Amino acid sequence: MFMGSNLGSRYRWKNYHSVDHAQLLLCIAIVLFGIVGNILNILVLSQRPLRSNPCAWLFLVSSIVNFVGIIADLSTRFLSTWGADLTNTNQVLCKLRIFILFDSITVALWLIMLATVDRWFSSSTDVNRRQRSTLKTAQRGMIIIVVLSSIIETQQLYGFEVNLTYTPIKCYTKTVACSLVSNLTFALITIIFLLQLMMIFSLMTISNVRHIQSRLQPASMAEDSRAVDGPSTLTAGTQNQQKKTDRQLLIMLSYKFLSCFYSPLQ
Repeated sequence: MFMGSNLGSRYRWKNYHSVDHAQLLLCIAIVLFGIVGNILNILVLSQRPLRSNPCAWLFLVSSIVNFVGIIADLSTRFLSTWGADLTNTNQVLCKLRIFILFDSITVALWLIMLATVDRWFSSSTDVNRRQRSTLKTAQRGMIIIVVLSSIIETQQLYGFEVNLTYTPIKCYTKTVACSLVSNLTFALITIIFLLQLMMIFSLMTISNVRHIQSRLQPASMAEDSRAVDGPSTLTAGTQNQQKKTDRQLLIMLSYKFLSCFYSPLQ
């Protein structure tokens, strides 16, 4: 009897520490790929030539918000490894951490969607639509997204409670109804509806780019037959640089869009 209980306690001890070890490895992976990646994005996108570009500015704010969300999630993971996670016992910290986590994820992903809309504006053949691709429009959209997301995610402040038993973690939804509302809200607004909009605007952007390329081919052939020098060369160089930046941002937007399918909680 004593030997059986001793073996059982050893198994639980090994299982407990193996879970802690796996959680610590997960934290390290998040640090390497999440925090470092967002810091690099912030350093690159905060450069002066890119700050005036609305798409780059939206990527910059999205990376900052995403960084905040990762810190809110990662800090509790590290502390829980040593049993020092205060969000399990402190009501204010529990609710604040959950609100910041869900709100930052929602804002970061919707800012990427807004960048998709901006690429659609900038690639349009309609002059009125192209004029909407401005930094002021992006800033207004960001404010609207932050306000609406904060209003939607306030329900997390009510639904989560501390010191709960029979739950994965102590800071968790207090009822089945709260858990259902929280999961459905996140799934519908932050994942399903968001990805549908991003796919629609991405396809329309691709259509605009193909239409522009088909129109530019005859014009480029006509320009090759003429000699261009002086101020026109400088203007052409500036336009080429702008087009190169737009292409790079479009590639980055495509990567962000595809990453949303695999990791909505990035």
